Amino acid sequence: MAQPVRVRFAPSPTGSPHVGNIRTAIFDYLMARHYGGTFVLRIEDTDLARKVDGAVEDIMDALRWVGIDWDEGPEVGGDYGPYFQSQRLPLYTEAARRLVEQGDAYCCYCSPERLEVMRKEKAALKQSTGYDRHCRELNPQERAQKEAEGITPVVRFKVPLEGHTDFIDLIYGDVSFDHATIDDFVMLKSDGYPTYHLANVVDDAAMKITHVIRAEEWISSTPRHLLIYRALGLEPPQFVHHPLIVGPDRAKLSKRHADVSLLDYRAHGYLPETMLNFLSLIGWSLDDKTEIMNRQELIDYFSLDRIGRTGAIFNRDKLDWMNGVYIRGLSVEDLTSRVLPFLEKGLPEEVKRPVDIGYVRQMMPLVQERINILENAATYADFFFVDELEYETAMLVGKKMTPETALAALKAAGERLSSLNKFDHNLLEDTLRHLAGDLEIKTGQLFSLLRVATTGRNATPPLFETMAVLGKERCMKRIKAAITRLETSKGL
Repeated sequence: MAQPVRVRFAPSPTGSPHVGNIRTAIFDYLMARHYGGTFVLRIEDTDLARKVDGAVEDIMDALRWVGIDWDEGPEVGGDYGPYFQSQRLPLYTEAARRLVEQGDAYCCYCSPERLEVMRKEKAALKQSTGYDRHCRELNPQERAQKEAEGITPVVRFKVPLEGHTDFIDLIYGDVSFDHATIDDFVMLKSDGYPTYHLANVVDDAAMKITHVIRAEEWISSTPRHLLIYRALGLEPPQFVHHPLIVGPDRAKLSKRHADVSLLDYRAHGYLPETMLNFLSLIGWSLDDKTEIMNRQELIDYFSLDRIGRTGAIFNRDKLDWMNGVYIRGLSVEDLTSRVLPFLEKGLPEEVKRPVDIGYVRQMMPLVQERINILENAATYADFFFVDELEYETAMLVGKKMTPETALAALKAAGERLSSLNKFDHNLLEDTLRHLAGDLEIKTGQLFSLLRVATTGRNATPPLFETMAVLGKERCMKRIKAAITRLETSKGL
């Protein structure tokens, strides 16, 4: 790059951070780190009506969770602050004043009621509902009259009536907009707060932003921004408009497709490493086969020219698969510490809290290969913790077995296991294989029976490792309970 890269992520605090916005932040971050540049976090909090308490904290929390740190911005500072637009109002007021003074903008006194009537009339005529420029050519006397009436105006940009604005987008190439398609847009509202168009330009110029990376839905706003840049005599940045994230039906991602807040994914037990990797590969790729990339690899290989032009599909199945890959790559100690809060929250109420971390550490290798989301650990592994198992008694009677043969096998297993001095998986397997031979039944029949008796399930982690973790006392208690079930059952 000819000059140091400076990029910014500029979210509005209007709700929980959307995965699409965080994907943009990731692209900004990767570009800054790849080129040794600067990543700026700027909070665009000028839409007072939509501002949500706590949203700024959620945004910063989400960024930090996926490992994105900013070089300038809230809680960090920098040479171009403040980094909240609500604290930069004099800059926007001065820019608007200058544009009006030099004839590139004007004060508009139209009431909301007049504008609504205008839009309805134009819509009825199947015309563009953009502003009709009613106040564009007011003379000084007319403006003075409006001021005398106590009307606080908005400031609109005076878009040229002819010609076009062209620019090069680093993803889409040459882009052109006829001025006839652009209305005289509001830059400064009557409450003194700027719109996105003015604040965006003023701040990007003041903060020396070199590349603006944002979603393609903003591409139609770019000619507005370029008109302001030129009118103020400012050098515009390079523009990078990436495709939106879409659902499987190729419609814009929404709650009907999947969770849209990044923090919801954290709450469900997706790993931050997964989300960084997964979101980076929505619309960007190294090649046609690489799926798993750590942070440093993403930084090393990131380039704008590998961002695609078509809508990038949010594939929840792929996300679950990738999260499983990352879970299986964790050490047992690390996984234990991460899964513990999900067990505390998700296990049945009757399970004693706090959960024994040593016991969790023992069972983790058995669970690790079988879960893709941390919150599923509580459901998958609850049989390790509950005092009484819930299952249908009929499950104890396997293929080609009767209640009588199942009961006899359980009693024999109980007697054989009660005599063991150790309860490790090797001894358990050897003991029970011999028992199946002695009983003249297949090992699968005996093992299935014991699996249900000790876990309440037909499918579990390996039986002997599971029984070893459960321990002799718990296994014997459960086998006795299964025997009682069979002895008291009717109509099996």
